[in-house]
Amino acid sequence: MEPTRYRGVVEPVEINAGTYYLRQLRTDEFIDDRPALVETFADEETVRYRSARIPDLAAASEYIALRAEQWRSDQRYSWAVANQTTGELLAELTLTNLAPRDRFAEITCWTHPAHRGNGIVVATIPAVLRFGFGALDLHHVSYQHAVSNTASRRVAEKCGFLLDGRMREAYVVDGVAEDRLVWSRLSTDED
Repeated sequence: MEPTRYRGVVEPVEINAGTYYLRQLRTDEFIDDRPALVETFADEETVRYRSARIPDLAAASEYIALRAEQWRSDQRYSWAVANQTTGELLAELTLTNLAPRDRFAEITCWTHPAHRGNGIVVATIPAVLRFGFGALDLHHVSYQHAVSNTASRRVAEKCGFLLDGRMREAYVVDGVAEDRLVWSRLSTDED
């Protein structure tokens, strides 16, 4: 593998994460994630912390196509966190800001508002970390969030991320600059 890019050698993978199933976002005759995307990105808490806007099914289709293209071009690897039985979209996890030469990536996540507080991303982030540290040979995975996002802070703590520091006024929430907390996990950290 070339040290500066994965060059499309990493095909989209599905991951069995115990109670949950990680797969690509879909809109086909069997599974349609678009309504859940529209619901999530219409939610006030999601909008506070996410820059993406998905106002309708057409925008949701574009978002799904974008995620597939990002995987093909090695820009971002993303997974829909789904209910194993129904396939319902519960959350999304991504590895982004991929830097193969530096063995670095950032993990991001969101949870559908109806499923918040159930520990879904806490249960599934370890599977994505195993993929990153194993299949991608990453060494450092960063997790960042606005200081006011206490749910994200709990996710970081429960998933064993260590607080690296604070970037002053590096996040805008409700039109106001606030600090960004930066956490990390290393491939050598114990679970």
